[in-house]
Amino acid sequence: MRTDISDDQRALTVDDATLPVIDLSELFTGDPAGKARVAAALGDAARTSGFFYITGHGIPQDMIDSLFAASREFHEKSRSFKMKYWSGFTTNHRGYVPFEENGSDFPKSINFNEAWDMSYEAPADHPDYVAKWRMTGPNVWPDIPGWKDTVSAYYDAVFSLGLRLLDALALELGVDPEELTRHITYPTSQLRLLRYIENDMPATKDLVGIGAHSDFECFTILLQGGPGLQVMNAEDVWIEAPPIPGCFVVNIGDIFETWSGGQFKSTQHRVVNSGKERYSAPLFFGLDYHAVVEPLEKFRTPETVAKYPPMKAGDHLMRMSVNAFRYMADAYAKGELVPDYDIPEENPFKREARSPAE
Repeated sequence: MRTDISDDQRALTVDDATLPVIDLSELFTGDPAGKARVAAALGDAARTSGFFYITGHGIPQDMIDSLFAASREFHEKSRSFKMKYWSGFTTNHRGYVPFEENGSDFPKSINFNEAWDMSYEAPADHPDYVAKWRMTGPNVWPDIPGWKDTVSAYYDAVFSLGLRLLDALALELGVDPEELTRHITYPTSQLRLLRYIENDMPATKDLVGIGAHSDFECFTILLQGGPGLQVMNAEDVWIEAPPIPGCFVVNIGDIFETWSGGQFKSTQHRVVNSGKERYSAPLFFGLDYHAVVEPLEKFRTPETVAKYPPMKAGDHLMRMSVNAFRYMADAYAKGELVPDYDIPEENPFKREARSPAE
């Protein structure tokens, strides 16, 4: 089965990387010293670039190839087929996102991508789904044989990898992993199957693949099938971060920057409009909607508390999403986004927080 990394990209190796490359293999051996070595490397990258490649992650190549093939199979369907699953038919942002929905000021600014968006599966009677606009609830699935199984298997594997990374980063920060994992029961961890659309438009600040931004969640685990990603380095210069076979790109998000009191860096990045078709699949590893995010006790000082006031993870995600998706901006303008609320203490959906996969 094909992968979407082109032949010229196959020639790249880790020696060509413009960002740190970290081998995660020792996270899976059970050796505490090896785990500490990986954690230290992750912490160093998180404090400097905020972006890094990972190898030795345990995700098999055939699963990666199958995910790319599933994404291509969906995106090559007719517009009428895809629009049956338009995300605007949902109140928890699931399904197809056409390129004209990207950004609230289309067509002044255009992000030349379309996407299939899914997240952690929650039941239809979950209180956040019932309340609407909480980014929590059941997924929708296209009527393509085997598609759900392929995409779900990939999601589960990369989500489990995210738990490993979370555990290692907690070790590096010197905090109990439960301080972090207690916020992960029905998280808003979203997988996007992105297709960047072939076009003949110039690359400008208003005509982009995806505009400059930081990510809103803990971190992102990105699978990319072609060049285009650029990262802002410490000198405020955009550098290329091309795909390297066998590697994911990981970047720190706003939540980990807040947790660490600014030690970890949530770095600006973008995808330029190359005019070429490109596939990618980021998994944004997030928290439960109602998780309150603020500097961890270890990093709480008058300065960090002032810089990072408490925020609800879901509120932050929704604030960013209203600007990111036109149909959400329209719903907000119409007063359809309901006020926030707290889950009752006797929430029947409360469950054990997650721990790293064995």
